[in-house]
Amino acid sequence: MTFASSQEALSFLERHPDIEMFELFILDNNGVPRGKLLHRDELLAVYQSGRPLPSTILGLTINGDDVENSGLVWDVGDIDCRAYPLPGSLQRMPWRQIPTAAVQVSMHPEQGLPATVADPRRLLAKVIDGLKAEGYYPVMAAELEFYLLDRQRDSSGRPQPHRDADGGRPVATQVYGLRELEQIEPFLADLYSACKLQGIPARTAISEYAPGQVEITLEHRADALQAMDEAVRYKRLVKGVAHKHGMIACFMAKPFDDQAGTGLHMHISLADEQGNNLFASEAKDGTPLLRQAVAGMLTTLLDSLLMFCPNANSYRRFQSNSYAPLAATWGVDNRTVSLRVPGGPAATRHIEHRICGADANPYLAAAAILAGIHLGIRQRLDPGAPVEGNGYAQDSQRLPTDWLTTLRALERSTWAKEVFGDEFLRVFLAVKNAEYRQFMGEVGEQDWRWYLQQA
Repeated sequence: MTFASSQEALSFLERHPDIEMFELFILDNNGVPRGKLLHRDELLAVYQSGRPLPSTILGLTINGDDVENSGLVWDVGDIDCRAYPLPGSLQRMPWRQIPTAAVQVSMHPEQGLPATVADPRRLLAKVIDGLKAEGYYPVMAAELEFYLLDRQRDSSGRPQPHRDADGGRPVATQVYGLRELEQIEPFLADLYSACKLQGIPARTAISEYAPGQVEITLEHRADALQAMDEAVRYKRLVKGVAHKHGMIACFMAKPFDDQAGTGLHMHISLADEQGNNLFASEAKDGTPLLRQAVAGMLTTLLDSLLMFCPNANSYRRFQSNSYAPLAATWGVDNRTVSLRVPGGPAATRHIEHRICGADANPYLAAAAILAGIHLGIRQRLDPGAPVEGNGYAQDSQRLPTDWLTTLRALERSTWAKEVFGDEFLRVFLAVKNAEYRQFMGEVGEQDWRWYLQQA
């Protein structure tokens, strides 16, 4: 783990004399950024000696509740753990009213204990190091879908699409529609400007399969950790720019029962130390190494599904003919499967992992993907023949469509314990089990609509 030098902070302060506040954040296991708002004169000390954060900060539920059996609360007295800034993460936030910059931190390997073991970024770094030790250098990119919603609910209290430039609301699904992108041009202009300012490689924008749904791709990076850092910061940036424009950027996996879900598609290849693509092949199904990687991801899919689909809502996304995957399948240039090998020139051959919801923590999702790939390579696994045609119509191993099944699968997994460690899984599973109990214990509108008078 490499931390930023004090010179990075000094140079930033000199270049940006107007910045008054600094938002220090760390990403928890749910992918929620948590931290503190600091004054300008507090920044340099963070780089010199770190910043104390409570041990509980990486063991909270998605609603911010302590989880007592995580081992990070009373057992350790909610001890302070020191976190340090990550190189290149100190960036201006141009959408903020008060001149503000953000800096991302990660737990120090010793000074950050006991919370260090629950830091999702450190877990990904560990998995990447394991691959590099055997001569494999992961190359990754992320595609994140999201909805642009109005801050105001409709008359029934449901979320609704934002108002477009003409004052109306998008009501029809116009996939790849250019007018839809034109209608959000002010938002896109600010978004791309902010991405450029922060060095985030945002590329193609697409109007997706539902009103108000957008996808923007991020360029692949030879450093997989950098790629996921950028995905994390991009997601925060999208939400911030949307807020400035009076909208909510929603990354729920399935915000509407009658509309498309939102996914996080991960693109992966492996390079050698010189940067040569080890998946490159004139054959459309890639090299034997690519097929071993696919087999490893399929073999570990159930055990790692909770990291791809971490919430109760995540499983509502899995529906037939929805472009969301339903089974442990792979194919060549086929969007009805979970693992797709896109077409294109031989040098670009890679795998598109299509399982994650947009609500997944990019660090944990990437760690599970790469750990699965590592298993497939080490054991020289065979994925079988690729699916041809409609993958939804073919018999195969179906993915679970409920949260509890994936919780129990991860709890039972000896593979996960070996690659992620008992200490990390203790915290992660404690949090997810606490959320499951809270979610199932809450009585809401659907219960009343179904059972109030009929039961």
